[in-house]
Amino acid sequence: MTAGGKGANQAVAAAKLGGAVTFACKVGDDIFGGQAVQGFKDVGINTNFITTDPINPSGVALILVDAKGENSIAVAPGSNGNLLIADLEEVIEQIKEGDIVLIQLEIPIQTVNYAIQKCQGKGAKVILNPAPACMLDETIFQYIDTITPNETEAELLTGVKVTDQESAAKAAAILIDKGVSNVIITLGAKGAYHHNNLLQLLVPSPIVLAVDSTAAGDVFNGALALALTESMDEETAVAFACKAAAISVTRMGAQASAPMRNEVI
Repeated sequence: MTAGGKGANQAVAAAKLGGAVTFACKVGDDIFGGQAVQGFKDVGINTNFITTDPINPSGVALILVDAKGENSIAVAPGSNGNLLIADLEEVIEQIKEGDIVLIQLEIPIQTVNYAIQKCQGKGAKVILNPAPACMLDETIFQYIDTITPNETEAELLTGVKVTDQESAAKAAAILIDKGVSNVIITLGAKGAYHHNNLLQLLVPSPIVLAVDSTAAGDVFNGALALALTESMDEETAVAFACKAAAISVTRMGAQASAPMRNEVI
């Protein structure tokens, strides 16, 4: 949850697309943290559960984009790495059955595991965007409703090199066997492969000219979470998320690239 990090990008994307979003994170007591929180407020995000770290600075990221729109990111975690279980207890108390909770991995893994289990136990649907890529405790998969790895993250979690629909299906089947209810593997320009016990399909992405892929996965996840809160069927929700992500790669920047709902429609 750096000022431009994954959690922030996902929250902003969902808010821009029209969702009622509450964002829990930790920022530093500095100009970056203040600007980030104000930016969240400006797009209508509930910031009541954002805490300020009196010791660590706000997390920051340096993003390099090549001529093909691909990016490399160096992150200084700062306060992200100090988001503790205690910081989330108040917001978790507010979770209700049927809520959609979107979690990613720029915070301590112990905090991630706690939040997933607590939210699932309250009847919320948990979406895990397993990024930045890292290994997960095998016991945590059973508490995840939907997991949304990209090709690299899916390979790390399953050992299957994902390059196309066939290999995505193999990786998804392994994650289903681990206990996840829904697997959505994002495949960049190819779209997203969706796999559960009832359907297996590739949802194509619109063809666009990409200039910056930064936050495309974040926008996908924010849009997916929004779509599911509106009870879209699974295929429609994934297609909506693909369209939102496709728009985002045609623009420079992270939060700034997230589209508004009317653009996706």
